[in-house]
Amino acid sequence: MKANVVRIHRHGGPEVLCHETVDIPPPGSGEVLIRQTAIGLNYSDIYQRQGEAGPHDAYPFPIVLGGQGAGVVEAVGHDVDGFRPGDRVAYLHPGAYADRRLVPASRLLALPADISDDVAGAVLLRGLTAEYLLRRLYRVRPGTTMLVHAAAGGMGLLLGQWGKALGAHTIGTVGSAAKVSVARANGYDAVIDTGTDDFSPAVLALTGGTGVDVVYDGIGKDGFLPSLDCVRAMGIVISYGTASGNVGMFDLQALHRKSIIVTRPTLRTWIAARADYEAAASAVFDALRAGILRGEPARRYQLADARRAHEDLQARRTTGAAILVPG
Repeated sequence: MKANVVRIHRHGGPEVLCHETVDIPPPGSGEVLIRQTAIGLNYSDIYQRQGEAGPHDAYPFPIVLGGQGAGVVEAVGHDVDGFRPGDRVAYLHPGAYADRRLVPASRLLALPADISDDVAGAVLLRGLTAEYLLRRLYRVRPGTTMLVHAAAGGMGLLLGQWGKALGAHTIGTVGSAAKVSVARANGYDAVIDTGTDDFSPAVLALTGGTGVDVVYDGIGKDGFLPSLDCVRAMGIVISYGTASGNVGMFDLQALHRKSIIVTRPTLRTWIAARADYEAAASAVFDALRAGILRGEPARRYQLADARRAHEDLQARRTTGAAILVPG
């Protein structure tokens, strides 16, 4: 069987993305063949394309990009229980930029009838990330003060929506005036435009000089050190992404005065156990049903237009979630 894929033969800019046709074998033991209907577009895909250290292990070239999708089961291999042809599924697993692909059954999630393929393809990775960031790594409760960088991005919007529903006082930073209203419409009580204001003094002013309980930093290098200035004593800074580059080495003494906690987590360790994976997905689906999370993708690109999608995402021309749609 043939599959259309987007893959790279070397690391680099969007120009290294190649749209190609490849052979795929029948599903082997424990594998499922999926016809994909929606493929998640995430900033981690850019890290992978560039070859930067991040959530992806090193793989030999050529590499099919992406790690998230949804679709319909076409065939199952030996020793697969719980899935059969015709089932709607979603997953997190490397190699998503394809119209058909093989996925280990252990990484599949059955899609409820009321969760669309587009929503699952757009939200699953970010939703699972938001779940562990807000409910397990740091338990957000009524009265929590939280700061989220890139509040109008796909991840930032989910953190604002879910954090507000959990009772937090939510502060977000955005990179332009045009994104302020987007963030405010998605759960943020206060929004700071970093194009005109330094966020650290603004956050301290909003919190009466105390600082926030928790910082969710998906930016990395550009926002990390100033974030230490605006977190409260014994607060926590969660560096979960590096859109502006890796934080790199820093002086641990910067944490000493306020006993600040810093962590650099990754989603895969929080959903490595099947029970945790299923429970986290169930919480995301429940939040979507309740209207806490808004899952419809803001943009759709054809799979063949992956290069333009990467250019838009890297230039921060997008707000909300986006998906790639196989032709």
